[in-house]
Amino acid sequence: MRRALLAVALGVLVTGTACDTDRPASVAAAAPSPTPAASAAPDYSADTRAVCGRLETVFNHDLAPFHAQMGKMIANKEAKLTSAAAKAQKAAGAELKKVGAKIKKETAAAQDPQLRDAGAVSAGKVTKSATDKKFFSKIKTQKDYDRVIEDQLQEWFTPAAGYCAFTLRSAPASTPAS
Repeated sequence: MRRALLAVALGVLVTGTACDTDRPASVAAAAPSPTPAASAAPDYSADTRAVCGRLETVFNHDLAPFHAQMGKMIANKEAKLTSAAAKAQKAAGAELKKVGAKIKKETAAAQDPQLRDAGAVSAGKVTKSATDKKFFSKIKTQKDYDRVIEDQLQEWFTPAAGYCAFTLRSAPASTPAS
C-alpha cells in the first residue's frame, strides 16, 4: 500500500513537473506561489511516535493471554479433550478481539490519517481472525502453532507496525527541549 502511494505521489510529482516545464514562461511567472503555511505538510511525528509506542506495547505484551489460551487449546487437543479445547479456542478468540479493540483504540485518535487507516486494517485483521475457524483448525500441535503464528502475526500487524517502522525511521529525531 505504501509502495502504491509512493508510486502515485512520485507520478504526480513527475507529471506535475513535466506539465510545468511545458508552460510558456509568462504563464509560469504569473502563477501565484503557494504560501509556506499552505504547502507545508502537517507534522505528525510526535503524535505518531507516541501512538506507535503504545502499539508496540500491544504487540509485545497484550498478546500474552492469547498465547496462553492457545497453549491450553493445543494441550487439550493433544489430550483429546474436545470440549476443553473448544473452550480454550473461544477464550483465545476473545483475547484476540481485545487486542483488535486496543489496536483500533490506539490508532483511532492518531493525528496522521494514514496511521489511523493502517491501524484500522490491522485491527480488522486481528478481529476477523478471532472467529476464523480455518485459522484455529490449522493448529493441533505446538509445531503447527509455531509455523502458523509467525505468518499470522505478520499479516495482522504489518499494516500498523509497518507504517510505524517506515514513518519513524524516515522522520527526523526530535531534539530535547533546552
